[in-house]
Amino acid sequence: MSTSRKHIVIVSSEFPPQPGGIGNHAYNLALHLSHQDYNVEVIADQRSVNGTEEQDFDSKQPFEIIRITRYKLRILMYLKRIIKTFIRLKHTDYVIATGKFSLWNVAALSLFQNIKTLAVIHGTEVNFKSVLLRKSIDFSLKKMDKIVAVSNYTKSLISHLNVAVDVIPNGIDLSQWHKDNQTKIELIGSPVITTVGRVSSRKGQLNVIRQLPELIKQFPDIHYHCIGIPSEAEAFKNVAKQLKVDAHVTFHGKLELEALKQHLMATDIFVMMSSESQSGDVEGFGIAILEANALGIPAIGAKGCGIEDAINNGVSGVLIPLNDSEQFIHAIKSVLKEKSKYQREAMQWAKQHDWSNIIIKYTTLLN
Repeated sequence: MSTSRKHIVIVSSEFPPQPGGIGNHAYNLALHLSHQDYNVEVIADQRSVNGTEEQDFDSKQPFEIIRITRYKLRILMYLKRIIKTFIRLKHTDYVIATGKFSLWNVAALSLFQNIKTLAVIHGTEVNFKSVLLRKSIDFSLKKMDKIVAVSNYTKSLISHLNVAVDVIPNGIDLSQWHKDNQTKIELIGSPVITTVGRVSSRKGQLNVIRQLPELIKQFPDIHYHCIGIPSEAEAFKNVAKQLKVDAHVTFHGKLELEALKQHLMATDIFVMMSSESQSGDVEGFGIAILEANALGIPAIGAKGCGIEDAINNGVSGVLIPLNDSEQFIHAIKSVLKEKSKYQREAMQWAKQHDWSNIIIKYTTLLN
């Protein structure tokens, strides 16, 4: 595909090697645009203390990454990001903003430079509880030439703006999620249900734990495995003890990729019962669902969030209302009854979301 080396600048509030869904999306967008012969630059913060993690990561990428040096005073980093962005915009065909400060940054600079802008919205950054913050994001989005939402749910969060929004789902790199000839492991439980993601109110592990007393009545040997940074794990363990289901829950912490794949392949059903946090943090899509699907693991997920776009209901998994134990039990039975069909369809669903397909939707917009 010929693009005459168009110059794209991506301004992101997060970026690898540090964790974060926005950063993961921005990285894949930059990587696959560079593979499509775009000249890509990324502007992102240094998050590690001395910057060596970022230096090592950045040196291996096929595109340039401009890092904003870490300062104790965050305001200095914000100012430097604005300056760096302003300098890069003079010879740019498109600037892509992703993450809340990036939206403010690019929208403000567009007032002073005639640039083409595209905003990518994920969920939380358009769902602030503060009226002032919501108004500032609304203002920024109205200044953008094009807006992409990663799910129909995220799109619905800005329906009041009456602006055109393209929905382009999140993608995965299938090359990282194929079944390798790995040592197989067995996990406690029958069935084994697993959630991958930071242990937090948004990711919904607590919602699953609270339903375990009812699930255990139907599935006495069920075991719930939680994989991810254990931010709120201690609090959730206490709830499990109070409910007398702690023997049915294991927190594994964060796992490296190969170990993660081993754990997923020993899983019967991937579960993500995400809910909105008190601060307005929401699940904009649920990329971990597709990663599990790629390994042939069907999913059960909550309605009322971006997960509705990550699960092909009745095909790659089942969508259920949040905190409805009866529906949860029915969904588990349905998946286990036709497990082979769900496994096959889950893998096909994941293939549709490979970045090689997703990037075509972005290049169509940029052209």
